[in-house]
Amino acid sequence: MIAAAKERGIEMSRSIALLSVLLFAAPVSAVQGPGEDPRPGATIGAAPSFSPVTAERLVNSDAEPHNWLMYSGNYSSQRYSGLDQIHVRNVDQLQMQWAHQLRILDRSEATPLVVDGVMYVTEAPATVIALDAGTGTRYWRYEHEMPEDLNYCCGRNNRGVAVLGNRLFMSTLDAHLVALDARTGSLLWDVEVAKEESGYSKTAAPLVVGDKVITGIAGGEFGIRGFIDAYEAKTGELAWRLYTVPGPGEPGNDTWAGDSWRTGGSATWMTGSYDPELDLVYWGTGNPGPDWNGDVRLGDNLYSDAALAIDPNTGELKWYFQFTPHDVHDWDATQIPILADSRFDGEERKLMLWPNRNAWFYVLDRETGEFLTGKPYARQSWASGLDKEGHPIRIPGTFPSIEGNTVSPSIGGGSNWWSPSYSPRTDLLYVNAYDGETTYYIRDEEYIEGERYTGGGGETPLPADKYVSAIRAISPQSGDMEWEYPIQPRSSAGVLSTAGDLVFSGTPDGYFFALDALTGAEKWYVNLGSRVHSAPMSYMVDGKQYVAIAAGNVLFTFALND
Repeated sequence: MIAAAKERGIEMSRSIALLSVLLFAAPVSAVQGPGEDPRPGATIGAAPSFSPVTAERLVNSDAEPHNWLMYSGNYSSQRYSGLDQIHVRNVDQLQMQWAHQLRILDRSEATPLVVDGVMYVTEAPATVIALDAGTGTRYWRYEHEMPEDLNYCCGRNNRGVAVLGNRLFMSTLDAHLVALDARTGSLLWDVEVAKEESGYSKTAAPLVVGDKVITGIAGGEFGIRGFIDAYEAKTGELAWRLYTVPGPGEPGNDTWAGDSWRTGGSATWMTGSYDPELDLVYWGTGNPGPDWNGDVRLGDNLYSDAALAIDPNTGELKWYFQFTPHDVHDWDATQIPILADSRFDGEERKLMLWPNRNAWFYVLDRETGEFLTGKPYARQSWASGLDKEGHPIRIPGTFPSIEGNTVSPSIGGGSNWWSPSYSPRTDLLYVNAYDGETTYYIRDEEYIEGERYTGGGGETPLPADKYVSAIRAISPQSGDMEWEYPIQPRSSAGVLSTAGDLVFSGTPDGYFFALDALTGAEKWYVNLGSRVHSAPMSYMVDGKQYVAIAAGNVLFTFALND
């Protein structure tokens, strides 16, 4: 295990020394000049042409595993690669191929897209770079101009882009949505989604469905009113908006006391999923506002902390499932829904798998929203169980208090925004889990537009490395843990599974590693020298499979040497 590997000082030093040699040997991309373009037919400063990424290609993305056409790999958000050139028997031979140094020193949370040999990666807070996916050579760079003073919550983050036709779509930290020419990086349109001075922001990759760009909003800690939008891909015109906090006269408004719905939060700050057969988009919603003081918003606070099933053509809400009614612990349900077709109770079902921030693992029927099963996958002390409808049976005395009340999971949750993965080969879900706790406090707080509105806070009683953190493999049928791979301290990296029966992820102290997907046995690791706070992905160029991961502000790629 990596924790044990750190004790092997000699091996660790060799790993770092080897990486240093590779870094100097690898073609680290820089600003392009005359004669530097390695691809025939490409012009300086422009990416090579590729076949337009049609709506049909996105629906059938699994048929081209050499590409990575959307943030989560496919519409099911499984973060599973069908490539198997790299597998459990040869993964120990992985070598770094190239690295790209991002200009901005902020941590990278981005997952690149790859389209026919062209890679698109974002850097904080709102920049897109086009690279040769085989060499790391840069084609172009687009930087969105940002206001000097921004109201945002949790880092200058940008997690990725979406593609349709020959266009890229990116959210920006100042709550805009932009469309770019994928070949040149030229700006095609720029739409203000919401007022950043009111606390709205955007950090997630959009989701393209049909001819629409579907996108959420961040800012739940600023007393915003959450929503999900769809924009026409060609023009940037707003097609529909679904508010995740219902107003007067709308179903669910009575779950908000008085006018508390106006500052109800329920942000939608991650990317959704899509089932083309059912023609339903699925999106997770965040905590109600203020985060910890539920006294000013009595009621279940729909549709916060919920999974929403939405008609992508009209924005109509088809069903919802609320994981944590009246959340007072900041347990956003913005985890990306994983869609899997698997057997459940002896029959084939269209499942939704959801390791929630509240430390419970849920299995839903994604056609109807029916609750099928739920079980803790991380340490929790707030619910004695779930009833037959999936509602939590709360343990008394677990709400925040003036003196402080210690409850598991922590504010960060049993897991968080970093993506889990599902392998259809093993029928297992893999999630970065954490058995932490927080002492939660409550306070009175006045809402002031554009300022933080949280109503309390929390602190961790013990150092983070005193709590168990691990990659856990979970059975969708039972919710039972099949194996775990301990990581210390807590990791905030996403997970990738592959047809080579591998699971890739990273650690906060810079390790990138591969596990056997069936057993959890460690198969390979390398120290990248900086925190892994993003998710791996895989692609193929010219017959060679690559695995890419951002660590710190560097994008690394690995492959088997020829």
